[in-house]
Amino acid sequence: MRDLGAGFGYLLKGQRWVGRHGSQFGFGLLPGLITLVLYAAALVALAIWGEDFVGWATPFADDWSSPWLGLFRGFLTAALFALGLLLAVLTFTAVTLLIGQPFYENLSEKVDADVSPDGTAPESGLPFWRELWISARDSLRILVRAGLWGVLLFALGFLPFVGQTVVPVIGFLVTGFFLTEELAAVALQRRGVDLRARLALLRSRKTLVWGFGTPLGLAFLVPFVAVFLMPGAVAGATLLARDLLGEETAEEDERTTGEPVTS
Repeated sequence: MRDLGAGFGYLLKGQRWVGRHGSQFGFGLLPGLITLVLYAAALVALAIWGEDFVGWATPFADDWSSPWLGLFRGFLTAALFALGLLLAVLTFTAVTLLIGQPFYENLSEKVDADVSPDGTAPESGLPFWRELWISARDSLRILVRAGLWGVLLFALGFLPFVGQTVVPVIGFLVTGFFLTEELAAVALQRRGVDLRARLALLRSRKTLVWGFGTPLGLAFLVPFVAVFLMPGAVAGATLLARDLLGEETAEEDERTTGEPVTS
């Protein structure tokens, strides 16, 4: 329970950090807005043409009598839209981070330098194009994992009772885990921590990860909220990454030594 509270605390600390650095918050809204427009267009298209797609995919039901045909295809259309919405939540962060890679790298570095006892931030030493390639490759691998989880949970949702109670809870925990991975990857990749090591690190502190990512995933379900929370989420994930690696912050250093830290 302590880790759950600590994870949520990092989410709040990240929002407070960008609140104190207004320019970072302002620039951080643009990638999220672009992604939101793209996803909204895709979901609107799915709502408009989803029924036509279901009809095309289920020709065997053309001769069914009413009301069974309408109920069957109506259910599949609703389920298809729900799956699209789930995948949108799971992938929103990855796409936004990819679009806003230069800004979020800079924001994460500023957070690191701000809280580091010596006022410095780790650097990967890689050229920008190489960092972008690694980020895109790792994001794709995470999206595949998230997509497989989404399909599995979608199928389990048909189970009586369990599908309406346990499965949604698992779904939000899975969403929270992958959201945290994508956000923390900005800081961890600069430290040379590859995807496999990142996943192992996050699994070792799952309650901390869920405390950070699950409330964020729930908030992302509210229209426009994801856009405004993204800059602070990156900042908070940087603080969380430091915790996962056992890196001391300036605040902790001052508490330990009893002397103020200057940078």
